[in-house]
Amino acid sequence: MSKFQNAPGTFDLLPPDSAAILAVRDAMAAPLRLSGYGYIETPTFESTALFKRGVGESTDIVTKEMYSFTTRGGDEVTLRPEGTAAVLRAVLQANLTRGSLPVKVWYSGSFYRYEKQQRGRYRHFSQVGAEAIGAEDPALDAELLIAGDDIYKNLGLTEYSLLLNSLGDQNCRPAYRAKLQEFLLGLDLDEETRRRAEINPLRVLDDKREAVQKQLTDVPLISDNLCEACKVYHEEVRRLLTEAGVAFVDDPKLVRGLDYYTRTTFEYVHSGITGSPTAIGAGGRYDGLSEELGGPSLPSVGWALGVDRTLLAMRAEGVPQPGADRLDVFAVPLGEQARERLFKLVTTLRRSGVAADFAYGNKGIKPAMKAADRSGARYALVLGERDIAENVIQIKELATGEQESVSLTDILTTIQEKLK
Repeated sequence: MSKFQNAPGTFDLLPPDSAAILAVRDAMAAPLRLSGYGYIETPTFESTALFKRGVGESTDIVTKEMYSFTTRGGDEVTLRPEGTAAVLRAVLQANLTRGSLPVKVWYSGSFYRYEKQQRGRYRHFSQVGAEAIGAEDPALDAELLIAGDDIYKNLGLTEYSLLLNSLGDQNCRPAYRAKLQEFLLGLDLDEETRRRAEINPLRVLDDKREAVQKQLTDVPLISDNLCEACKVYHEEVRRLLTEAGVAFVDDPKLVRGLDYYTRTTFEYVHSGITGSPTAIGAGGRYDGLSEELGGPSLPSVGWALGVDRTLLAMRAEGVPQPGADRLDVFAVPLGEQARERLFKLVTTLRRSGVAADFAYGNKGIKPAMKAADRSGARYALVLGERDIAENVIQIKELATGEQESVSLTDILTTIQEKLK
């Protein structure tokens, strides 16, 4: 055993569980590919200023959770805590918005936040995200919300809820912000929360502490203060979801933990991970973020789905773990001549699409067959010197123990027929 271990709050993806992670990622990407989203990948670290400007300097992510450091060249960089700001930076830098709009992209990768480690909340976590950049259209919001709902249903989840809200826009948000700020500053709040209320009062609504939530019973709600345009927009999103058969719950206190959201805001939550509603995916519209980053006006919408949390939710519901890698064939050679012949056969099988492994290390028959049993393969191929002389090979079905001799000449066809 190594004296080194992974850093606190992180984890290793190891077989066989890693196969489930890959399967969940693929399931999340599938409807995005069908909807015209192209893959994008950004660096693991970006300029610290990007996240301060894009995510918001008053957010917990920026003030408490970012992994930031100075490079040897003196650059201030940060391990990415979320995907949207980096993706938008890349799209702007590459001038992708000069073509047809919206630019629709999806991404997958690891993200990093310094948080208190607990079940479903790690300092290193995996997400699949999607962004539709450059169009203000309720149908685009609905497209992503429907895709997220389809993803969770296709993975077998049933005990999740979609929470939905609108945060207004630059026309109605300022008046609501002032009204909310006046209300909050009249409460009995600690100094840090009062300071947050002065900088960004909406962030206080996202405070999970019971002492704060108890005082928010009569808080003014953004849903009661939307301008007519935002009301119409939000009602259209709701209508499209209803027509698509997507169930949702209106949550007028939902604000999310990032400063860039406008209008449509949402979370997919599940209670099976920690015993209380936990976000397994979330997102919203961010119509002003491009300008914050120095770009043109590009109304946009996106979401990120937690791969790790989704898998935890599936396990909480007892949904079968997807994507277990399974071998079709495990090859066991007996002798050097058999080893050479069988290795060539394994290579041919793999090239024809058959998942095959080999008893490496010159194992004897007993340890080699134990390795075959542990591999989970459906069949073992056993080849000895006598078999070669007779131009046959032994096929053993590992689940039943049934064994037969097959012509070496016909082995590829025989295996393919058996696997059907």
